[in-house]
Amino acid sequence: MSVFGLIGSDVRAKAEWLYGTSSRSALLKACVTDGTFAMFAYRFMQWSHRRRLLPLAMLFNKLNAFFGRCVIGRGAEFGPGFVLIHSYGVVINGAVKGGCDVRIEHLVTIGAERDTSPVLGDRVFVGAGAKIVGGVTIGDDVKIGANAVVNKSIPDGATAVGIPAQVVREREGSGDL
Repeated sequence: MSVFGLIGSDVRAKAEWLYGTSSRSALLKACVTDGTFAMFAYRFMQWSHRRRLLPLAMLFNKLNAFFGRCVIGRGAEFGPGFVLIHSYGVVINGAVKGGCDVRIEHLVTIGAERDTSPVLGDRVFVGAGAKIVGGVTIGDDVKIGANAVVNKSIPDGATAVGIPAQVVREREGSGDL
């Protein structure tokens, strides 16, 4: 998918998350909400990094840190529908891999531990202030609660909360967050 196709899918996903629709007015509002600049900067950084345009990738990385107020490593990869609901304080390690339709709130850290990084599945929601660290796998259709600290893998369809995070609910994956 092209960089503009990815950006389009991200903005549509954000409009649907925030406003329940991807109408023209909802898309326009989503483009000017908090976190959207960081989503754009991330996609352009990712595009530059893949093409080995490292100075340009670094520029987008720094613009994201300054204007988007978040840090996403140059090697981090997320599929279509990546949404930063609020970008303030988000830190994502450059080795993190994420699937489609990942939603991230503010002050979230997704980081490495001893050279191993998390892998997130499809349709994952990460609540405000949550931390996901180490070589854990987050399954599809998972919700991580606010301020949870995830240091063990979470199965498909689960909701995890607490410090350390514990699965409090498992459900069949419906594709809905």
